Amino acid sequence: MPAKKYIKLISFNLGIALPNIILFSPGLLHIRLLGPNALHSAIGGTAIFLSCAAFIYGNYKIITQREKAIQIDEARSTEEYINYLRQTDGKGIYDNDISIIIEQIEELQRKKDRIRNILLNKFNAIEVSYEKFNGIIVDVEFVFFTNVKSILNKISAFDDSDFKRIKSYKAGNKFSAEFINTKLSIYNEYISFVKNAIEDNEQIILKLDKLLLEISRFDSLEDGEIENMNEIKEIDELIKKSKYFR
Repeated sequence: MPAKKYIKLISFNLGIALPNIILFSPGLLHIRLLGPNALHSAIGGTAIFLSCAAFIYGNYKIITQREKAIQIDEARSTEEYINYLRQTDGKGIYDNDISIIIEQIEELQRKKDRIRNILLNKFNAIEVSYEKFNGIIVDVEFVFFTNVKSILNKISAFDDSDFKRIKSYKAGNKFSAEFINTKLSIYNEYISFVKNAIEDNEQIILKLDKLLLEISRFDSLEDGEIENMNEIKEIDELIKKSKYFR
């Protein structure tokens, strides 16, 4: 069960329990279900009935409620991408890859925050130098998440059950080696694409690491110096190459 559901369940049940504690506690309202006061008995009976009904209905709704599935094309924030990846988890062969992609997204976010913090310590937010660096970070992030979308599209298209079926056929020699190898080569292309794309994203994070190191050395930079930084040239080249694959 997702952590959000546990939190909802705990909060909901505390919301039922607390009014009853206040209602029946001897030190507070001291309502007694069985006592000489008919009004107290009626209030207590009604409270117990409503609490039981709310407990059964509310817990059932929370447990059986399905979260709205996020479509990858609709993802905009880091949290939405991570939620989509967690929904995709369970593809068997890609489970470890999905965990790595989530870690990469979180690391990208940390790198972005560090770079922007250093930039704000060195430059005013309205300075040209800050704007140029910030624009590069935005472009790198776009390339990174374009890559993530491509990975997720490949994972979604991958038929895990058929892949396992063909592998079992290979072990049992049920079809010709040529047919089985052709089928497996198709699935291996999916697997290789995802592995390579994950490595590409790791390279993006590495380039941000290099950029972070470089900008931490300077107190000021002229426009021409920014364009001539090796790290900026590498990132520009990465962005240009990505345009051919969009």
